[in-house]
Amino acid sequence: MSEKEQAVSEFKSKSGLRRIFSAFLYSIDGLCSAWKNEHAFRQELVLVVTGSVIALFLPVSAFEKLMMIAVLILILIVELINSAIEAVVDRVSLERHTLSKNAKDFGSAAVLLTVLIALATWVVILLDRFYY
Repeated sequence: MSEKEQAVSEFKSKSGLRRIFSAFLYSIDGLCSAWKNEHAFRQELVLVVTGSVIALFLPVSAFEKLMMIAVLILILIVELINSAIEAVVDRVSLERHTLSKNAKDFGSAAVLLTVLIALATWVVILLDRFYY
């Protein structure tokens, strides 16, 4: 086996439509696992669904509705990345270590910043529509 062949993971998927279908199934597995195992993800998903329904009925432009929903979905995306970081850190070692804490805290901070961006987006759009 050549050096290049050894560097490729045995779990690496094939090419073409089979790869796309497999990637889709892995993504669904990821969402199901997040729903089952991540309390924060479930809470944020409830927020996203509720906020999306509210955004759809607000008297704002289609673009503003899109932005209001997109920033909510961005929270879920960053939460999934944060959960992935936490899972990898825990997989490597459950012992307390400064670098492990940093990795988890950085992920958490990313979620917080995303929530603040979403909040700011909603406030700006709603203030513009109903106050000014």
